Amino acid sequence: MAPSGTLLAAAVPLLLWYCYSLATRWRFGGKRDGVVYAPRSLLFGSGKLISDLYRARGDTRLHTDYIFRDLVESLGSPPIVVLDFRPFLYEIAIINSHEVAEQIAKSSKTFPHSVPKSPTMDHMLPLIGEHSVLRTGGETWKGLRRTFNPGFAPTHLATLLPRIVEKTSIFVKNLDKLARSGKPSALHDLCVNLTFDIIGAVTMDIDLNAQLEIAQQSPLVRYYRELMETYTVSGGSALFQADPLKSWRRKQLTRGVETELRAIILAQHAESLTNASAPDQNGTTTTTSSSSSKDPKARPRSVLALSLQEANTATLSPHILQTTTDTLKSFLFAGHDTTSILLQWSFYELSRTPHALRSLRCELATVFGANSTSDTIAAALSSPSGPDLIKRLTYTSAIIKETLRVYPPASTARRAPPGTGFTVRLPGGGGGAVCLDGFVLYNCHYLVQRDRAVYGEDADEWVPERWVGDADTSAGTRVDDVLDDDQKAAIAAAGGKRVPASAWRPFERGPRNCIGQELANLEARVILAVTAWRYDFVKVGAGAVRTDVQGNPVLGAKGQYEVVSPMFNTRQVTSKPFDGMEMLVKFNETQA
Repeated sequence: MAPSGTLLAAAVPLLLWYCYSLATRWRFGGKRDGVVYAPRSLLFGSGKLISDLYRARGDTRLHTDYIFRDLVESLGSPPIVVLDFRPFLYEIAIINSHEVAEQIAKSSKTFPHSVPKSPTMDHMLPLIGEHSVLRTGGETWKGLRRTFNPGFAPTHLATLLPRIVEKTSIFVKNLDKLARSGKPSALHDLCVNLTFDIIGAVTMDIDLNAQLEIAQQSPLVRYYRELMETYTVSGGSALFQADPLKSWRRKQLTRGVETELRAIILAQHAESLTNASAPDQNGTTTTTSSSSSKDPKARPRSVLALSLQEANTATLSPHILQTTTDTLKSFLFAGHDTTSILLQWSFYELSRTPHALRSLRCELATVFGANSTSDTIAAALSSPSGPDLIKRLTYTSAIIKETLRVYPPASTARRAPPGTGFTVRLPGGGGGAVCLDGFVLYNCHYLVQRDRAVYGEDADEWVPERWVGDADTSAGTRVDDVLDDDQKAAIAAAGGKRVPASAWRPFERGPRNCIGQELANLEARVILAVTAWRYDFVKVGAGAVRTDVQGNPVLGAKGQYEVVSPMFNTRQVTSKPFDGMEMLVKFNETQA
């Protein structure tokens, strides 16, 4: 062999060894104290592990949170577990502690508005837009939040009660049709259409007619529904799924959504200019913009109206038009999704928990009268006394709070850029500081809100009674301010323990908590109050109630009917019932 060939033959193994050493150092080096790393391979990182966990579960429709829980529990449930999906994605730190999650979400010297949102949100850009309040940060986000706060103030939301009841009445008519048909149907579509109708009124002060026949619906509704369907995960984790054809379809539908929204924006902008230049009572014509010096309390407070008032210009530039479009997209997405998921799971749990349904109906009888019907309840909620009646629905609020705990619609992902030195302190007296910059920080609400160390051995059970005396979901409410003496005595008798505020976070916490949480709670209370008295829901397929040989439902030891097979969430951007919540709707016999 020639000398050059000999040298090459000797160099190849050395080069391979060098490359292997570099890859090993890149994959396994740089471990940080205080966090637990999930098993990973040199070539596939944590990807193979996730695939194996899905295979062990035997159902690729499961939401990834179920897989993360299996992993975290197999490692002894540490507060932080790191998964490595490089080079395709980031290293992801799964947060399994409410105390750590709180440090990530709260304001700090390094991040005054909390840790920035993760770039992994970019896959949602067709739904929310580049300028979305959900993904921007810093002063830009602060300005947007300040602009829209008046539209979600409790006093303003109370004025929307008649509009919410009006949309709920259409929902009731659709449920009536289902009850008369005797055929099962997916509640998902009905609930989504209802909440889309409501958020259309809140964001743009228009009727989208989402609950009517398809031909009568706004084109915006049809485009948006099809766009959401492109995010359905058909199998396995969504982390590595890519479909060029679906991406192309998504772009086309995004264009349709934005075209419809721009038409609405331009029409309302033109109307606001016309109104601003109209003669006043003295016959004087003004030429001020839409944010003129009229009484601020009299100004429209829809999201679109607030956006146009902030723009304060006679001509909408392309940038303002796109920013406003992205704003509306964001509120349409977040505003309809959470509440529709909450409603589906609430109806399901009430259908298999007879004592909870009885307690809910008892509360409705107490607040609205023993002879009340869904119609009289709707009328009462639309009346001037509606806001006061809503506040009295404490058990209804407990149902909402428990449903959001057990079935959180979504979590939050943040990322502190490398080099920022962002640290958290681990829970426990001896917990040290851990640097987490560079990681995607996944505050996993499904894990945090089912923590047995916080919620006890029944953490996986749906128990609304755990929130008696603490059913308020408002961000700034102190529990002691809303408890009466009997409720405080009941808590003391139970050991004086209350759930830490940071352990319930379906709307997240800190400065970037969900601006629409008061609206979601208001909607849900109205809808449950109007429907719970009128209907009985019966699950079909997965989650159906088990019956004995006489055909009677089998009541389990914990006061819930046993089911033939479990229900679970799948992923379609957020966590949703995998079967669309297939239900048979029946009229409540006492209301027949």
